[in-house]
Amino acid sequence: MNYEDVQKLSNAAKGKINLLNTNFGKYFMKAVMAGFFIVVAMIFSNVVGNVFSKTMPEWGKFLGAIVFAIAVLLIVLVGGELFTGNNLVMAFGAFDKKVTWAEAGKVWVASYIGNFVGCAILSLIFVAAGASGTKDYFAGFINNKLTIPVSEMFFRAVLCNFFVCLAVLCGIKLKDETAKILMIIICISGFVVSGFEHCIANMGIFVTAACLVPGLSIPAMLKSMVIVTIGNMVGGGLLLAWPLRKMSADK
Repeated sequence: MNYEDVQKLSNAAKGKINLLNTNFGKYFMKAVMAGFFIVVAMIFSNVVGNVFSKTMPEWGKFLGAIVFAIAVLLIVLVGGELFTGNNLVMAFGAFDKKVTWAEAGKVWVASYIGNFVGCAILSLIFVAAGASGTKDYFAGFINNKLTIPVSEMFFRAVLCNFFVCLAVLCGIKLKDETAKILMIIICISGFVVSGFEHCIANMGIFVTAACLVPGLSIPAMLKSMVIVTIGNMVGGGLLLAWPLRKMSADK
């Protein structure tokens, strides 16, 4: 990747902080919408998994991973501010000294809160609508998700956002929409089928599961959110953004 292409990330970082500073309401709504899109994907993926769970669970997992890509497709093609994607964009802008780390942190906090609001709203609507008969499906996996060993949970989160940010990078770099769609589906389905951990998707999963499955541990969910959020930040900001900036030498 040449320097001019990667500079698109720095320009995107400047655009994000400028929008946040000049029109907070618009920025926050874009973050809420990204949360909506993540829950659209969460619903789609889990309903597909539930449909195939008793007959062909392996196909449910595979197809559920593919359809989850609709989240990033909607964010890239329609618009939205996703915390995990911003881990790449804002870290790159900071490494490139086009934004400060304080500005990067400000964008991360605003997008994280906005994503949670969007995830919570749409997840509660999903539950109120009957959750498409997925109560038993959620009960079947949620406790295993909450009891993943801490080290495994962290590194699953690191790998997850490496995949997600590759998808975001393709969405920024590629001009042809067909190419964008193909690369985003490949990257996003890769993290889902591998069982990696995405903090924003987990917001929707945990809110839904808390309403459907009795006796879930709130501290366990909060612990998971902290670990996965940190892992996602490392995956997007350090594992991908830093080497991208280092390999893109100035003219």
